[in-house]
Amino acid sequence: MNFKPYGYQKKAIDFIVKNPKCGLFLDMGLGKTVSTLLAIDELMFNRFEVTKVLVIAPLRVASATWPSEIEKWNQTKHFKYSVVCGERNKRIAALNAKADIYIVNRENVVWLIDNCDWDFDMLVIDELSSFKSTQAKRFRALKRVIKRCKRVVGLTGTPQPNGLIDLWPQMFLIDQGQRLGKTVTSFRNKYFRPGRSNGYVVYEYIPLASAEKEIYDKLSDICMSMKKEDYLDLPEKVFHDVEVNLEGKEKQLYKELKKEALLELEGKEIVALNAAAVSNKLQQLANGAVYDENHTAVTVHDKKLDALEELIEQANGSPILVFYSFQHDKQRIQARIPDAREIVTTSDINDWNGKKIPVAICHPASVGHGLNLQKGGHIIVWFSLTWSLELYLQANDRLHRNGQTEAVQIYHLIAKGTIDEQIMQVLKEKNTKQEALMAYLKSEVEKI
Repeated sequence: MNFKPYGYQKKAIDFIVKNPKCGLFLDMGLGKTVSTLLAIDELMFNRFEVTKVLVIAPLRVASATWPSEIEKWNQTKHFKYSVVCGERNKRIAALNAKADIYIVNRENVVWLIDNCDWDFDMLVIDELSSFKSTQAKRFRALKRVIKRCKRVVGLTGTPQPNGLIDLWPQMFLIDQGQRLGKTVTSFRNKYFRPGRSNGYVVYEYIPLASAEKEIYDKLSDICMSMKKEDYLDLPEKVFHDVEVNLEGKEKQLYKELKKEALLELEGKEIVALNAAAVSNKLQQLANGAVYDENHTAVTVHDKKLDALEELIEQANGSPILVFYSFQHDKQRIQARIPDAREIVTTSDINDWNGKKIPVAICHPASVGHGLNLQKGGHIIVWFSLTWSLELYLQANDRLHRNGQTEAVQIYHLIAKGTIDEQIMQVLKEKNTKQEALMAYLKSEVEKI
């Protein structure tokens, strides 16, 4: 099959070719994989600037999406590629194979760096935002060797899922600190002030008033942003907040758990040992069940199950994709709705896209990257919300992408007066910052 790039894809290809170190902040559905492959083709076979490319990607994307895209198009299927995933013996064999492009999942980055000579002259980091932690072993390992690459391309649709502070590690991997400083400490000192803290331990950093513009200015020459709404003729996304009310005993139990972080349910002790655990327990209870000290789920209410059942009835036969967070969410959904089926295998994906699954359930982390589910339906229900903006956006884009023919309806089940309201607000606030970055970089690229 011949690939005919759209104008915006030609722009992305040219941007990679002209900028040895660059970031492409492209929304899902804009073809960042094939655009990158065509740029590699130009650099490898026409300009002879690179000879060996390493692609780092999430596991499913590394093992399926990149190989599929290479084999799909006439312009790319001549590439020799090797997938460095799976068991150790398979990884070693894949590294020793002669190829143009080596593809490794991010979980094996440390292993790869420790077990190869690192003679890659071009590196592509797919989902660059997964390298947003300076403490992660994979970031530290990559930091040691990345300067050996003549070319680095970072691909993501969510460059700052938790705010501006996330940008430094990602940009360091691209330009080794030329724009945002050589250390995260200097970056923080220049653009942020300490927020919540306990002695010398700072829990959050608050951007200075001028930080956003100054940071965006520094990135504008090597980062390109594209929003799919500007380039694809997609149906709209419609958001709905569906409130459920906790009453009587369950409302009182929620208040007690929130206040004391210790709750007795049917004689079983549930302890939240720290703030993160309390947050986790509160979200569980808002969903309707909570784990005790033996990891046994104790049911508190069925309010969200009732709301979900009503939405399924209102859908009048249209397939629904339901996102959950906890195993007891999944178990309770399947107990209430026998037709609900989890999306795990390729067969599940094919059946969903063939409209053979009336209610599909999945964890957002399992479908966050590289899956096309838009043919199976247009309705999403968030049974349980996620704190991660990246997971939230990526999961919604499984249906809202090129090929979708109907407006995507996204429902949030929110237990009124609970942590659900806070999570929803955080997602909205983070998305505002995300949109600001994307819009600014886009306008700067247009000026160039």
